Amino acid sequence: MSATFTFDSLGYAKKLEEAGFTRRQAEVQAEALREQAEAQRAALQPLMRFYEEATRNDLATRGDVLDTRLEIERVRAEVEKIRADLTIRIENTRAEVEKVRANLTADMEAIRAEVEKVRAELTADMEATRAELKTDIEKIRADVEKSKFDLLKWQIGIAIALVAVMAKGFNWLGF
Repeated sequence: MSATFTFDSLGYAKKLEEAGFTRRQAEVQAEALREQAEAQRAALQPLMRFYEEATRNDLATRGDVLDTRLEIERVRAEVEKIRADLTIRIENTRAEVEKVRANLTADMEAIRAEVEKVRAELTADMEATRAELKTDIEKIRADVEKSKFDLLKWQIGIAIALVAVMAKGFNWLGF
């Protein structure tokens, strides 16, 4: 009769990840718990062998009972020590997670502030560019209007010159 104990470290790590632990923290925690389970199993093996022997012989002496009680107390003390160690590790991991969370929050706030600063700068630059473009467009419109007027003057001048040449060619004016 041998006691077996299985521990699903992958499932445990996934549950820790779902609870907010990072993958590395979950793996370390699962590994620590697996090691604890193995240590407990190893500590219980002598007791199980002793129990099997006593069952086979169907007799137990007072010394055997006393030895068993002492072994049980020793195992309980080990279990409590390991439990305390795991509790400390869990608390340290939680504290570390909170530090990382606080750092990430601060980093995100700094990034948000930087994005807002860049957005404000870009908006100011765009407004300045729009103003420059409006000024340039107004200048171009004024130049086009002036060019239209100059073109009209030239057209009228050419028309008058053409009429004068025609009048001279056809002797309309007598000169």
